Amino acid sequence: MPEENQARSSAAADAPQSSPAPSEPRASSGPRGAGRPSGGPGGRGKFFRRKKVCKFCTEKLDAIPYRDVKLLQGFVAERGKIVPRRLTGVCTTHQRRLTRAIKQARNIALLPFATRH
Repeated sequence: MPEENQARSSAAADAPQSSPAPSEPRASSGPRGAGRPSGGPGGRGKFFRRKKVCKFCTEKLDAIPYRDVKLLQGFVAERGKIVPRRLTGVCTTHQRRLTRAIKQARNIALLPFATRH
């Protein structure tokens, strides 16, 4: 029996291993996670992402003024696109009001529709 175990272990050592054992953690979990530390729930990642809070809810603004160009420019990308709420942290109701205000400001030429290049 011991000779049989030695034969198995030497055969396993000679065979090429194409993938790591399932119990070992993978260094990369796909094309996006290449070499980055994990930051998911319970992850021991280096970066901590704070939960974004709606700017308009914290300041208790009900109406978003379409004439306030400086405020609206913070929610418009350099190319003229409206930045999505997953990036800005604005709640859904204020994102809709913000979109309406940006479109009104564009229609009366306070904000550009697109940049010139």
